[in-house]
Amino acid sequence: MNVAPCACALCLTPCAFGGPLPWLDSFLGFLDALPNTLVYILLGVSAFVENVFPPIPGDTITAFGAFLVGARRLSFMGVYLATTSGSLLGFICLFWVGGILGRRFFIERDYRLFKASDIIRAEGWFKKYGYFLILLNRFFPGIRSVISVAGGMLQLRPLKVILLALVSASLWNLIWIALGYTIGANWENAKARMAHIMLQYNIAILVVFGIAIVVLLVLMMRKKRSLKG
Repeated sequence: MNVAPCACALCLTPCAFGGPLPWLDSFLGFLDALPNTLVYILLGVSAFVENVFPPIPGDTITAFGAFLVGARRLSFMGVYLATTSGSLLGFICLFWVGGILGRRFFIERDYRLFKASDIIRAEGWFKKYGYFLILLNRFFPGIRSVISVAGGMLQLRPLKVILLALVSASLWNLIWIALGYTIGANWENAKARMAHIMLQYNIAILVVFGIAIVVLLVLMMRKKRSLKG
């Protein structure tokens, strides 16, 4: 099976960090040539690394795993368990790092992947939505890692975080793998169609966030006016 040249639209995560990753298709071709057991392991590792190092396109690699399920190369449950385990462990790892290093460490250093402004924003979200943000973390590509770090810094209850993060990863990967499985047995076509779906999803998320911000600003303005009155 030949892996088609990378379509920038699908590599949404790397594009957000300055363009598609040139090694991605080489890696997918390498993945396809490995024994099944090693493919499952690498799918889990990629899901883990994507949480710890966000520019790694974990969802793209997971989609390729789903494509291999559709091609009858891998089992649905094997890909599902491998990617969900990796996603959960990656989230918990950063949660643990955030709790140990603390708020001051990240705010003072202002890392490119964990910007101080993003962490402060995530803290505000936690004040409004609490543990619900953990439940939805997998559905927010690009800010999952910041959510896990901020959750650790805020000293959220570990057991509750683990359970909610597991539900979040389980739901996201189930949807993503099922989508890749049903979309077709041609990687080039599957990649283009999944890219279009993910683009629409990201646009919808941005629209929802935009509406939420506008509503919040309107409520704040009304509150100020009522206080002055």
